[in-house]
Amino acid sequence: MIKLFWLGMAALVGGPVAHAQVSVDVAKITCEQFVGFKVADPKMIAVWLSGYYNGKRDNTVIDPQALERDAGKVRDYCWSNFDQTVMRAAEQALGAGR
Repeated sequence: MIKLFWLGMAALVGGPVAHAQVSVDVAKITCEQFVGFKVADPKMIAVWLSGYYNGKRDNTVIDPQALERDAGKVRDYCWSNFDQTVMRAAEQALGAGR
């Protein structure tokens, strides 16, 4: 019985954890989902958006302060435009194709 207890505890504390593999189409994330943490942490989405748009421009340089500022602009835009996609919000808040 004690052995079974410790086996159960090991599984709860340090045992393997199964995570569902989820793919998200960022082009479909709405502003409401973005600001409401419904898909992922907005910071993670903002980093992805930054990489996407910088990749399109072959820009390999990252400015963490600018990233934080730009994420704030997208977030502010989204608060007033829940029905827009977050990619559209980035384009509107930061300039086309940014």
